[in-house]
Amino acid sequence: MSRETSTEPDSAALRQTEALRYALLLDWGTRLGVIALFLSFSCYVLGLLTPHVPLDQLPSLWGLPAKTYLERTGTPTGWGWVSLMGTGDMSNLIGVALLAACSVPPLLGLIPLYMQRKDYLYAALCSLIVLVLALAASGVLTAGH
Repeated sequence: MSRETSTEPDSAALRQTEALRYALLLDWGTRLGVIALFLSFSCYVLGLLTPHVPLDQLPSLWGLPAKTYLERTGTPTGWGWVSLMGTGDMSNLIGVALLAACSVPPLLGLIPLYMQRKDYLYAALCSLIVLVLALAASGVLTAGH
C-alpha cells in the first residue's frame, strides 16, 4: 500500500504535533514566569511594594546562618512565602514558582493527544511526571527542613 492511501497517521507528523504543542505551552509558561520576575523586581526596586525585610537591615542579616536569618526576620519556610507574596522582596518568588512549574501545562497538554491515539503508556508517563512534580512541590517529602 502506498503512503498516500494509508489511513495510518504519519508518525513524524504526530511527533511534530506533540513537539509543537509542548513547545508552545512551554514557551508561554516561561514568558509568563519571566514577565512575573521582571514586574515583581521592578515593583521592588521602584518601592511600589514594601519589603518584608527592610533594606537597611539586610547588611546586618546577610552573614547569618539561614536558620537564624529566618528566625530574626520572621520569614516562613516552604510554601509560607505565599502569605508574603505582596511584599517587595518575596513577590519575586511568584515568577520563580511559575518557572519551576512551567513544564506541567505542556505535559498535561500532551495527555489528550496520547489518549486520542490510544498511546496509554505515554499518557500514563506524562500523568506520573505531573504527579511527581506536584508531590515534590507540596513539600510532603521534605527531609529535616
